[in-house]
Amino acid sequence: MDTTSNPEILIWTNRGCSACVQAKQFFERERLPYTERRLKADGTGHRAFAKATGGAKTVPQIFIGVHHIGGYDDLLQVAKTGDLDVMLGRSEAKATEGFFSRISSRFKRG
Repeated sequence: MDTTSNPEILIWTNRGCSACVQAKQFFERERLPYTERRLKADGTGHRAFAKATGGAKTVPQIFIGVHHIGGYDDLLQVAKTGDLDVMLGRSEAKATEGFFSRISSRFKRG
């Protein structure tokens, strides 16, 4: 796969954050390049962080292209559901059958 076509992966981190380390290790295992933006104790970047994340209070905050994933647990969830592969252009989105379609198909079967 051509990794140059992947959307940018951005991780906002802070020093001493174990979830930040885990998020970076996740992308390293997947051999996906990422950009790290570290928040400084002096407040540098906090305004940009707040604007980008909509006021998030915790790190890491992960973005894949225009998609704001959230934290490390959110990253694991999108990876588990396959949505991460879709965001990275590795696979197509799966068509999902809505609740009412599933219920009505049960009644049609008899």
